[in-house]
Amino acid sequence: MLRGLDIRDMLIIDRLELAFQPGLNVLTGETGAGKSILLDCLGFVLGWRGRADLVRQGAAQGEVTAWFDLASGHPARALLDEAGIEAGDELILRRVNAADGRKTAWINDRRASGEVLRALSDTLVELHGQQDDRGLLNPRGHRDLLDAYAQAAPELAAVRTAWAALGGARKQLAQAQEAIAAARAEEDYLRHAVAELDQLAPEPGEDARLDAARRLMQAAARIRADIQSADQALGTEGAEGRMLDAVRWLDAVSDRAEGQLDAPLAALERALVELGEAQRGVEACLEALNFNPAELEETEGRLFAIRGLARKHGVAPDDLGDFAQGLRSRLAALDASDAEVAGLQDAVAKAGAAYDAAARALTARRRAAAESLDAAMAAELAPLKMERAEFATDISPAEPGPDGADHVAFVVATNPGAPAGPLDKIASGGELSRFLLALKVCLTQGNDNLTLIFDEIDRGVGGATADAVGKRLADLARGGQVLVVTHSPQVAARGGHHWRVEKRQDADSTLSTVLPLGPADRVDEIARMLSGDKITDAARAAARALLG
Repeated sequence: MLRGLDIRDMLIIDRLELAFQPGLNVLTGETGAGKSILLDCLGFVLGWRGRADLVRQGAAQGEVTAWFDLASGHPARALLDEAGIEAGDELILRRVNAADGRKTAWINDRRASGEVLRALSDTLVELHGQQDDRGLLNPRGHRDLLDAYAQAAPELAAVRTAWAALGGARKQLAQAQEAIAAARAEEDYLRHAVAELDQLAPEPGEDARLDAARRLMQAAARIRADIQSADQALGTEGAEGRMLDAVRWLDAVSDRAEGQLDAPLAALERALVELGEAQRGVEACLEALNFNPAELEETEGRLFAIRGLARKHGVAPDDLGDFAQGLRSRLAALDASDAEVAGLQDAVAKAGAAYDAAARALTARRRAAAESLDAAMAAELAPLKMERAEFATDISPAEPGPDGADHVAFVVATNPGAPAGPLDKIASGGELSRFLLALKVCLTQGNDNLTLIFDEIDRGVGGATADAVGKRLADLARGGQVLVVTHSPQVAARGGHHWRVEKRQDADSTLSTVLPLGPADRVDEIARMLSGDKITDAARAAARALLG
């Protein structure tokens, strides 16, 4: 419930503080006095997108503060919790508009974005006027309004979940079919490449081994003679024989050298062991250098084949094995594609059936709610002097989507036998006001959390019809809060709280102010609305009669 509004330096308001009350609050005043400015300022602090030039001329900035009572179960609390803002029993919104256009907002003294303000405003305030296109007169919003009336959130959530699952299944099928089509286009290449790779069967590291073997065989002819000479120099005809002779000679006289030959003999023994190691290594090298010329040709042929395939496929030689495995996997997927597509098509069919079932359940919920809404509208239109008008919620098939497969439109016929049509096309100004009021009563029934604002909802009606509108607004305000901007004395007389908007002008400025009216002032204001600038005794008497 809106408890107060503080406005500073906005448009033609320099400083204004209003304290609103539960029940029906009415604002009256001459045309151009600034009633719509109050709504502009309220919309500004709630984050609504509106006119840009809000700051009063000459002021550095404009500021609007609004405060609301917040019941324990109010839906705004969930939004505040999500935004990390502490919620008490009172909610304070403040928004500043600098002269250069920059806007800054606070919620309970915490900085907040315009998006958060707008989300909160949906739970706090609803504004409706004769030319309102934010919901009731916008056919694109009729389905949402019907769903809210039907309390169809569970069915709607089920449809959205089923739609997402259907979309996912369709996407998987499309991706599989696209991949299979691409694979079919290169099937011949895949089979030839796999056969070629399987025939060669390259192994990791084989390129390096073959290259080393090839280089060794190519060098064998050049280095073999030197290695053989070294082998002979190390053998019995060379170093080994001479060292053995030295050991034999020294060993023969060592017992007469008083131990002085023991160390040399031990060193020679170690040297012979190392010499043996060297001989074996050299002999192994000579053995490796013994190759058949055809072996070199075979090694080079395989090495060149591996490198050729690597160049052909644009991979490193050591990666040919993994590359071949990848090609085999693509072939295997291609061979299994028919079964895979059949499985995915079955998944799409099942997801489609699940979506259809959820959409039918939502349609059934909507149709039941439409019947209830049409009956409720008939009951509401009669007290508004439109007992012969007809209101219907038309539900027709629509392209399936995340919100179901229904198109919803509110249609009306203002006279029996007349063709029904869109709400904003068929009804006249006065009729449209009453249709909107009846719709708002039906759609907000049971929701006392919202502050309902009607901007000249009574335009185009007068006399008994205006009185009927005022009575319905007063009934709607019981247990809640309704703010009405009105030019109708019959509506104003129904208000529980009354304010007059005035515009003061002097040589230098124009300012608007709002005055709360007591009983005597209310008589004069309603008399002015009845008779014009000159308030007569007869007008005052008529005003007192309206006030009851």
